Amino acid sequence: MSTITRLFDFPYHQLEKYNLSDALVTKYNGEWVKTSTKEYIDKANAISRALLRMNVQKNDKIALISSSNRTEWNICDIGILQTGAQTVPIYPTITSEDYEYILNHSESIYCFVSDAEVFEKLNAVKKNIPSLKEIYSYNDIEGCKSWKELLTLGEDSSNQESVEERKESVKTDDLATIIYTSGTTGRPKGVMLSHKNIVSNAINCTPRFPVVPKNTRALSFLPICHIYERMLLYLYQYTGVSIYFAESIEALSDNLKEVKPEVMTAVPRVLEKVYDKIIAKGSDLTGIKKKLFFWALDLGLEFEPYGKNGWFYEQKLKIAKKLIFSKWKEALGGNIKVIACGSAALQPRLARVFNAGGINVMEGYGLTETSPVIAVNDMRNNGFKIGTVGKLIDECEVKIAEDGEILCKGPNVMLGYFKDEEKTKEVLVDGYFHTGDIGEIDSEGFLKITDRKKEMFKTSGGKYIAPQVLENTFKQSRFIEQIMVIGEGQKMPAALIQLNFDFVKDWASRKRFDIGTSNETIISNPEVIKRIQEEIDHANEKFGNWEKIKRFELTSDVWSIEEGHLTPTMKLKRKIILEKYKDLYNKIYN
Repeated sequence: MSTITRLFDFPYHQLEKYNLSDALVTKYNGEWVKTSTKEYIDKANAISRALLRMNVQKNDKIALISSSNRTEWNICDIGILQTGAQTVPIYPTITSEDYEYILNHSESIYCFVSDAEVFEKLNAVKKNIPSLKEIYSYNDIEGCKSWKELLTLGEDSSNQESVEERKESVKTDDLATIIYTSGTTGRPKGVMLSHKNIVSNAINCTPRFPVVPKNTRALSFLPICHIYERMLLYLYQYTGVSIYFAESIEALSDNLKEVKPEVMTAVPRVLEKVYDKIIAKGSDLTGIKKKLFFWALDLGLEFEPYGKNGWFYEQKLKIAKKLIFSKWKEALGGNIKVIACGSAALQPRLARVFNAGGINVMEGYGLTETSPVIAVNDMRNNGFKIGTVGKLIDECEVKIAEDGEILCKGPNVMLGYFKDEEKTKEVLVDGYFHTGDIGEIDSEGFLKITDRKKEMFKTSGGKYIAPQVLENTFKQSRFIEQIMVIGEGQKMPAALIQLNFDFVKDWASRKRFDIGTSNETIISNPEVIKRIQEEIDHANEKFGNWEKIKRFELTSDVWSIEEGHLTPTMKLKRKIILEKYKDLYNKIYN
């Protein structure tokens, strides 16, 4: 594993091999500000020296909560880890009560926050967190200490030797971070990941990422508190990639055009929104331009990698790339070579159409507990197959249990759940982590995920229903934003649906239907209900009679993280959704 055995070794490796002038780049007041590799390390050391002066001990816990990815987060991460303390990254969008639970459970003694909104949420519950000594902010906030105070406290380098001693005392198998999983049910669990867990994952994922050191830019916008984006930031540091932090999801389109990245990560929901915007623009075209647009789109939806569709198809695709798909690429900055996609199932149609257009969307699979990557597609060396999550990364072993569950073993598998031996024993058996996902490995070594074990249910007729398979199919409809399949113990499966209200309004406008403007009037409109029934009937054709969605109800709410429908990684909180829409459930089944 080279000389890198701990997470804070990555920036030093970068300094030695690449010494970038733009290692970390964040936009402040409309201007991109570059931090060199050397400045990154110098500031991290200043943070370490300050923390030692504040009497931070080995194995203390320090939390990080940031609304956006930024340079300061990374400096603090390395600065904290070098002292032998552990970081506790927290999702910014969760409730104050969840902040309180995580900070108490982890016994965090300090917390770094990004902005006033996060500070106010945390400050509201600070009195209930006895271990928390102080909060520091990256932005200047009245009534909150600035992280710059630590940089000032650490300016004096006379205790750098103590920092080096602490670094030396940190071993590769030591705990590095506790990541609290969003949890679709109950309280979040603290996943304990060691330095070795994350280091091994970053290094073993490197061969799947086509990057040119010192000549590649990455745009980072997925939450850094999630291990997926965080591990990739270490991978970028390892491979000499310059990291630019997007201002926000809203500014993503502008930031792509400014940064012109070669690599980035995404979740399927982001790609679906990009795709929907492209289709909406295509629908507004007229005449020959519109015909060409949809000809190229239809061609893209038939895409198979490695020229499997034959010579004539490839010739047509060349024309489509030149006339249509090149404009899609321009919208993503013009230089994009690969988008690593994870966190949820990617619709095969998206994989086809983006890859047809020369935008290599590579789906992968993993969990927080596996640091996170288990498998990932790679366009090179026949390592890409649509409908799968790719081949296993090096050192990662997978076996399929008798009931179809995916079991994983390797240096990337977590140490366990913090303060929860019982749950740890449930999922770690004989060195194998039980993922809770159902899947299979095909004859070529590609891993395919079919469902979540815990989410499968039986109808009253004893038939198994795999809700994710159904949901992923129904969500291919542009009318449907979110869907949850229900029916455990009932005679038939049904669904609760949140419409894509923007698209439905556009559709109604084109059809000249008056469906009203409020969500309540839209979901009760007979034309809308009739159209959704057509979408359901079309998707139902792919399933056995016992699996077909027989009834559905529409919700006027937009399902969100803030309202509790979704986890921060956009997974359905099934129990909470059922509770919220108990009346609709009863309407369907009574």
